[in-house]
Amino acid sequence: MKLKKIFFDGIFSNNPVLVQLVGMCSVLAVTTSVVNAIGMGFSVVFVVTCSNIVISMLRKFIPDKVRIPAYIVIIATFVTLVQMFLSAYIPALNASLGLFIPLIVVNCLILARAESFASKNSVFSSMIDGVGQGIGFTCALVVLASVRELLGNGTWFGFPILGKNYVSIGVITQAPGAFIILGLLVAGFNILNKKVNAKKEGGN
Repeated sequence: MKLKKIFFDGIFSNNPVLVQLVGMCSVLAVTTSVVNAIGMGFSVVFVVTCSNIVISMLRKFIPDKVRIPAYIVIIATFVTLVQMFLSAYIPALNASLGLFIPLIVVNCLILARAESFASKNSVFSSMIDGVGQGIGFTCALVVLASVRELLGNGTWFGFPILGKNYVSIGVITQAPGAFIILGLLVAGFNILNKKVNAKKEGGN
């Protein structure tokens, strides 16, 4: 499999959030602000990339019967490193993300990549897959958070954009608003994907 295809699959045609619909718990919870979305996104990029590398390196040595517990231990190690880093250097972000950093351990995206890709492919391919999937996850989070923060609070990155007189849409910052915006993004992304694929088929 070509490395370029592996990388871009995670961002576009196999996007974790907009196509696979995995990791929805953290996606809906942390996207109330762009800062939180970027923090969670970069954390996932680090964890999925590093865990993919290690799992690919050890794939021939991990017994099949204990592969899932072994994957979780490896993933948990990198999640702990992320939490320690945030706690030491970015405590405000660590407090804002709260429980959702430890919950990266059971994020369906990371376990899925470990099981379906890293355990069957080379180290370098697994690293590219982890980076692509992580960036795709981050991009989706940032887009969702941008819409929610802008409509919900009239700000972006904490800076006022829509002015002091803007009447915020409170429901957007709550769970129902997150579902609505995510649904619209998924629908728009699917329409765009169909048009792109139709052009590719027409060109061929």
